Amino acid sequence: MQLNLMHTIDQKPHDVDQGYKDTYLEFEFGGRSGYFDFYGYVDAFDITNSESSTKHDTGGMFMKFAPRLSLDAVTGKDLSFGPVQELYIANLNNFGQQQQEHFIGLGADVAVPWFGKVGMNLYSRYSVKNFGNEDEGSFNGFQFSANWFKPFYFLDNGSFISYQGYWDHMFAANGYSSQANRTTSGGQTYHGIYWHSDRFAAGHGLKYFYDTYGMRDGFAAYPGGSPLETTGFGHYFSITYKI
Repeated sequence: MQLNLMHTIDQKPHDVDQGYKDTYLEFEFGGRSGYFDFYGYVDAFDITNSESSTKHDTGGMFMKFAPRLSLDAVTGKDLSFGPVQELYIANLNNFGQQQQEHFIGLGADVAVPWFGKVGMNLYSRYSVKNFGNEDEGSFNGFQFSANWFKPFYFLDNGSFISYQGYWDHMFAANGYSSQANRTTSGGQTYHGIYWHSDRFAAGHGLKYFYDTYGMRDGFAAYPGGSPLETTGFGHYFSITYKI
């Protein structure tokens, strides 16, 4: 478990004429316990109550919870093959303002040269609440996700530098095909360089968004709304205390 103090610049989506910046607090957790591999976080926005924050008027929170059930542990068998080290039933849940999504699918830990173990998951996506879009209450599309954490430089005091990040790619969201403001694919990928000690971490992440959440770049999320920028780069600066 850890607490991350995050400052983000130009996170997507945001109004095309406004830009985006916010300082928020993130509680992040993860680990293996018995049959389950856990990961998740809760974000609390605009913790400095700053008028310059894009979230100043709306505030709010966002939560991601992604448990995976090990098929190796459940069956009591070694299901590894080739570079695949372990198989899972993978689950992902997103909760935010006007947004609630659930994903279910197959996951794996995969040995990748240089990176080591990379988590990979292929999900089917179910939309419960999605800014009033027509796919609410239905399955719509799939998502491939990968995540990695690679220490690559070690210092004499025991601390180290890591390359860490993830890629989430949504595709075949055909439930959006009749909406001009939505796309059938989109996603984001995060690439961070962080310094870690036993108790602290600090770093910067560069995140690239492309029609993120299936929102078409330059269109409003809902009728009467402001046009949104949903494609481009965002910066994330982080200071971490490890619990």
